[in-house]
Formats: sequence, structure tokens, C-alpha cells
Amino acid sequence: MTSVRNRLQPLSGNRWLLFLAIALVTAACSPKLQPPAHPVAKEKEKPVVANQPPKVEKPAAPKVSTISLLLPFDLDHLKPGASYTSATLKEADIALDYYRGFKLALDSLTSQGYNYKLQVYDTRGDKAMAHSLANNPAVTGGDLIVGPVFPGDVKSFIGNYPNGRQPIVSPLSPAPPSNFKNPQLITVMPPLEYHAWSAAKYINDKIKPENVFILKSGYSEENDYLIPFKKAIDSLSKKGIKVTALTVIHGQLSSLLPQLTSTGKNVFIVPATNQHFLTITLRALDSLSASYPVTVFGHPSWINFNFLKADLLQRLDTHVTSADYVDYKAPATIAFMRNYRQVYKAEPTAYAIKGFDEGLYLGAQLGTDNLKNLTTTSFTGLHNTFQFQKKPGLGWINTHVTVYKYANFELKKAE
Repeated sequence: MTSVRNRLQPLSGNRWLLFLAIALVTAACSPKLQPPAHPVAKEKEKPVVANQPPKVEKPAAPKVSTISLLLPFDLDHLKPGASYTSATLKEADIALDYYRGFKLALDSLTSQGYNYKLQVYDTRGDKAMAHSLANNPAVTGGDLIVGPVFPGDVKSFIGNYPNGRQPIVSPLSPAPPSNFKNPQLITVMPPLEYHAWSAAKYINDKIKPENVFILKSGYSEENDYLIPFKKAIDSLSKKGIKVTALTVIHGQLSSLLPQLTSTGKNVFIVPATNQHFLTITLRALDSLSASYPVTVFGHPSWINFNFLKADLLQRLDTHVTSADYVDYKAPATIAFMRNYRQVYKAEPTAYAIKGFDEGLYLGAQLGTDNLKNLTTTSFTGLHNTFQFQKKPGLGWINTHVTVYKYANFELKKAE
């Protein structure tokens, strides 16, 4: 499952210059520290008591929060004779866009009186480099570590820094935190099991069908969705909703006809992501919908698939879950994009939006010493709401997932 839907843009000349700038510095700071709001008034001198030194009161220095940002800029590809491949260029795009959004958020918080030291490191998208950064005292001596980005790099970093005191943020990957088993981990993108649970809850609470039909393609990775879905629907309905699973071959659904209803909704769960399977199976469901009411719940990755047409999805009353859907018509999104363009002279991608949301939330929690209490503070950003749960041995996990449906040929929040 991918967490971003926007197509990556090629790097411009300005981006190359920014890469070089980042390569030359080890720390990028937000606007300068704020001085005390009022000067300290001098007090009249008091007699010194024998054998005691005079007491001198100093104004408290502004708190500075140090954040280490570990991103795959792949700057080694800028060396003479080297060049970016299409894969490393995409990684660099991710790094630059996320960095810009994150930095913009910290600048916004700094204008409100917060203070940060932002240290930027290039992981090169390399497990060995991530492993090495876990030994860097400048990284581990700060207050918060954001990154690495890719699951393999996160695992390599945590494996070499298992007992760190700082929270470590997995900013873009929905990989299950059970893969890392670190109590300081903050997983921002909800793992797939929470999508399955949200779909089951919506079906149980809003639709209340007698039967739910699971259409499988046969690939084992579908179990990552199906197992938590089945567990959730059984628990929520107290096994009052019957679940029937069928491995579909060439779109054949005739074996299900005796169980379908012509008066209520027939709910079909389709966890597949294979284009060939989906093309044939959804066409079969479209034919079935001429005689039976059909409601489809798809895999969250469907939002990214251009081969799935909105008119077909709408006819099938298709619902999908998402933890990173951006409403580009919302006033807050429009304001962010206008500000981003003004500052960077570039178009923001979904990575930039995520960087901005996470920078605002994490920066505020860090500035108020609330990072250890994320479960008490929720936040609604441009792409998702952050509602964290603390899991023993696994850290904090954002569990908020929204159900959307296709209406008027676009995705809208399901009511």
C-alpha cells in the first residue's frame, strides 16, 4: 500500500541548488531565537549575609528543541561522474518535498514563539547509512528523530539504536510497527489493519447487512487486510453478520447468487490490487448490479489507480478508506498551497503536505513537552487527522482512517 497519490515531479534547477546547500550544512535552523519578552528590572542592592554568596537571577533562556530529519536526498549522485537514476531521483523528490513542508511548518511555529534547531541528514536511501546515523551523537543527542523514510531503513536505524530515549518518527510508511518493535516509535501513517477495522465498523454501524462477501484473487498478501477485517466484523457484530469468502476465477460469481438479496445491500469486500483481476471482477460486479444492489469496499490503494474509472466505481457504490486524502478545494489547503508557492516557487506535492502537517503537530508537541502524551492531543491537518494510541512495545500509532465513497464522479466523505 502506498501512502501518496500525486505523481512525482521532476527536479528543477532550483532543486539542484537546494540539494547543494543542504549538502554543505549539517544543521538548518528555523528563524532565530526569540529574546525575553521584557527586560529584567534591576533591584535595589541588598546587604550580603555573612558567608553567603550574593544571589543573581538570570532570565530563563528560550527553550530550543533539536530535531534530526533523516531523508533520502541521495546527494552522492551529485558527485562528478555520477548521476541520478529514475529510482533515486524519485527518492530525492520525496526528500525535498517533505523537507520543504516540514520546514515551512517549523517556521510557522517559530513565529508563534517556539524555537527549533533542525538538523538535516542524507540517508541516501541506504540501510547501511541509516545504520551508521544511529551512531551519530548529533542525531541521537537531540529531542526528536524524524525518519528514515523507507521501512528497511527504519528497521536498520532502530536495530542499531534499540534503547534510544528520543521518539523516532516513521513519517511516510504504513508498515506495521510490529516489524520494528520499538517503544519509542511514532507511526504517523495508519497501518493496513486500521483501514480494515474502519471499513468493518462502517459496514456494521451504517449498512448493517446480513451477509458480507469477500472476493479474493488468491494472492497471500491480501490476508494483511482480510484477517483484521474478519476479526473486526465478527467482534463488532458479535458474529451477527455472516462472512462468505470466495476466490474468484475469471469473474465467475454465479455461486453466490443463492445468497444475494434483491431488497437490501449486498456488500462485497475486494482487497485485491492486481489490475487484471480488478478489471475482470469489477466488470462482473457491474453486470451483477443490474439485478442486485451492490456496494463495494476496496483496498485503500485504489485511490491511486488510474485504470479504475470513476463512473464504474460510482455505479458499484464503491467505498474506500484513506489516511492521506487531500481536499484541494478546502480553504486551508488553498492557503497552504499559496504560501508554499510564494516561499519555494514550486508546486507542493502530497509529500510536502504531509511534511507540513507532521511538522506542525510534532513541532507543537515537542515545544510543549507533550511528545510522551500524544494520546491526549489530536490534530486535524490537510491530509488526515492524528489520533494516536499507545501500544506496549510498539510505540504510538495513528489510528485515524476515513471512509470515502464515489459520488458525482469524485471521492467524498461517506456519511
